[in-house]
Parts: sequence; structure tokens; C-alpha cells
Amino acid sequence: MKSEIMVIGGGASGLMAAYGAASFLVKGGSDAQVTVLEKMPRPARKVMITGKGRCNFTNVKDWNAFSQHIRSKSNFVKPSFYNLDSEAVLDFFESYGMKTVVERGDRAFPASYHASDVVDTLMRACTGYGVKVVTDCPVTGIVRMPDGFKVNTADGLEHRCRKLIIATGGLSYPGTGSTGDGLAWAESLGHGVKPCFPSLTALVPKGYKTEEVISRGKGHIDRSTPLSEFGKSLAGIQLKNISLAAVIDGTVVESEFGDIDFTDGGIEGPVGFQLSRRCVKAIINGSKVTLRLDLKPGIEVGEISSRVKSLWDEITRDPRSRGKGDKEKCRILLGKLMPWDLIPAFLASHPDIVTLKRKAGTRESGGRYSIGAQQAFINLSGISKALKEWDFPIDGFVGYERCVVTAGGVDTDELLPKTMESRIVPGIYFCGEVMDMDSDTGGYNLQTAFCTGFLAGQSAAKALLAQ
Repeated sequence: MKSEIMVIGGGASGLMAAYGAASFLVKGGSDAQVTVLEKMPRPARKVMITGKGRCNFTNVKDWNAFSQHIRSKSNFVKPSFYNLDSEAVLDFFESYGMKTVVERGDRAFPASYHASDVVDTLMRACTGYGVKVVTDCPVTGIVRMPDGFKVNTADGLEHRCRKLIIATGGLSYPGTGSTGDGLAWAESLGHGVKPCFPSLTALVPKGYKTEEVISRGKGHIDRSTPLSEFGKSLAGIQLKNISLAAVIDGTVVESEFGDIDFTDGGIEGPVGFQLSRRCVKAIINGSKVTLRLDLKPGIEVGEISSRVKSLWDEITRDPRSRGKGDKEKCRILLGKLMPWDLIPAFLASHPDIVTLKRKAGTRESGGRYSIGAQQAFINLSGISKALKEWDFPIDGFVGYERCVVTAGGVDTDELLPKTMESRIVPGIYFCGEVMDMDSDTGGYNLQTAFCTGFLAGQSAAKALLAQ
């Protein structure tokens, strides 16, 4: 099979690259063929599960605000972003009939909240310009030829092309087809690859799972590892408007405000994900990592202490508290300070809050003593401190099986940011997650996939027409 431009990988960046190339060729009066080789039975499998199937496909911030959420070299992304910025991505989807909505945080979604609409729109745009998408077609190797490239596939066929775009993604969610093939091909062709590790992933607190596995796989804890009783007491709880800090080797290195989720994996949600990249890297490097949760970020410790004492006095005086022990009254107090379902884990994490001591015994007839009953002592200052500093020592992290993106990848210093073409092998272009390029959650990663893919496709087509 012969195509002038071939794209390996039919994900977000690959389909946008194919569209960018084919639309440029058609507008330039060329009938050159653009072909996408996709290893899975259907294209864009990972897009289908993005945002729990709702697909936050871009973020409409301008570059100055957007670039703050790129965790790798943002200057590398800048030319491609200005070539197809987030507003242009919004316009692209709407021009092909997909209605969109923009929510809090400038996050854009299909109005249907169905990720399939994003995939269908990409496919419609590609096929409208004559792109051929070949599925169930795993690539087994790439050979550089004098007049282009030979791409070998698992069915024994040889595919020839003059320009080649590698858009194979990273290592996250391997079930969708992202198994790092493009990284191996890049190395075989002489490119450097920055060390890869999971990002935007669950961080697993100590004791959250049934077994201690911190030493296994440099901190990787498989998501399928069963929850402990402590983990079960937290899983399913969502906390909003909290502050979460990453403490690495005893020093606070990053702090974020927002929402977190406790899941069957560990600590996730927007804030958990934002901190995960730095924490995962630190764990891999052997550092000690703790997440410090502040349940009352807008209130100082002194004010919290006064409020806790005031609430305790109010509960103690309340006629409804008659007959209730201090331990039960403590739960009532905590219920006024946090969600009820969070209380068991809070108390389990801070055993010094409620301590039990026996009252002194009394002398009975015959010289014997009775054994005193247990009495609960409530540490109000301990409650105040724990509300501001609830520490979760981190044992490890969920790996590529369920992380959102891969950090690391093809060294972007070896690529031309204005074209996405390789400096090492002219005629090969890279785009999307296969490169050392990752961002925060919130539509940023798909936007960078789209804009780098579109630029790679356009550049390949422009170079082809110039030959």
C-alpha cells in the first residue's frame, strides 16, 4: 500500500494530523493520499473514555493562562497552539455540527456530554477530505528508505510513504492501544526519549490498600489491589474547596486549592491529579511523599480553635446531649465540621483525639476495690490541628493501567516546534502524547494533542507540495 502521507495512530492527535494534512493538500489542489494506520478495531479509543465519557476536549483560556498548565516545556507547544488555539478547536468541532458548552474553569465539552460525538466529528472531518483510516492494523516496524519510509504491519504488508507522522500516544491506558510502540520506534531511528512515568494518576495513602507494596515497582500499586478497611471508609467521598499540599522529604513543594475524590485507586480529583506528577516523580526517585489536607483553608488555626471550643460548649449545654458520653458528643462536634461519612477515617487517622481512661475505683466492703468505668477524653486542640493538617503518607501510585497521561517521551529538543518535524530524521513528524509533553487535567492535554497534530499534518503536507 502506498500513501504520500501516513499517520501511525488514530487517536486525538493522529486524526487531527490526518485532517490537517488532507485539508491542506486538497486546498492546494493535490490528490495525494493520506492514510491512518490504527492498531485497534476502532480509532480514538482513549478519547472515548476521556472525562469519564464526557470528554473535556479543550480549555478556552488564552495562551498566557493556558501555558501555566503545561508541565513540560511550554515554549515548545507555543507555535502549534497559535496555529490552532483552543477557540479554533471549538470552531472546528462546531463547524462540523457538534454543539459545545463551556463550563467552570473554561472547560469545553460536547453539548451532549458524549465523547463519541468528538470521535465521530473527527472521523467525519477526515473522511470528508479523503483520509483512509485502516483499523486492526498494528505496525511492527519502520524502515527509513531513500525516497521516504517503509512501514511494516502485523498482516505482513509493507506500506510506503514519503512523509510519516508518529502519533501513537504514550503508555497510559494500554487497553486502548497506547503501549509505547512509538517510543521504541523513535529510539530505533536515533531519537532520545525522556524517562516516562505516570501522571494525572491516583496517589495511594499508607494503609489504603490491603498490602504494603511500596517497594514493588518503585512505588507502583496496581489499582486492582483490594482496599483495606481504612480505604473502604474513604472510597467514594468527594471533598470540595479544600487545600492539598505535596510534602516531599519534609518540605512543602506545591499546594493547590479545589476538589479531591477518594476512589478505589486512592486520592484523585482535580487537585490530587495536579499534584500527582511531582509526587510520582519524587517517589520513583526514592523521596518520602506526604499529602497534607487542609479541610478549612480559608480559616486560620486560631479561629478554628475558637470555633471548635465554642461548638463543644454549645453541644455540652444542649439538653439533647444529656445522657450522651463525650465520645458520642465528639462525633456530633465533628459532624458540624466535616461530612458525616468522613468522620470514621478522620478519627482512625488521629487516635489522639479520643482517648479512653479508667476512672479511679471505689473501696467496697471487705477491703476490695471496684474497677472504674472507662471515660473518654476529647482533645479539642488536636481536632483543630487535624482539620488544618491531615497528613496522608503516600505509599505509591496507580500506574499506566489507569493514569490519564504519560509524562516523558520523545525529546522535544530534537523536534522543530514550528513544524513538529524531527531534527534527526527529516520527513518524520511527531505529535501528541508520544512526545515529552504533558499538562494538567481540564482539557489541556487534548488541546495540545489537537494543535500539535494539526501542525504536524499541515507541515508534512506543505513539505510534500514543495518537493
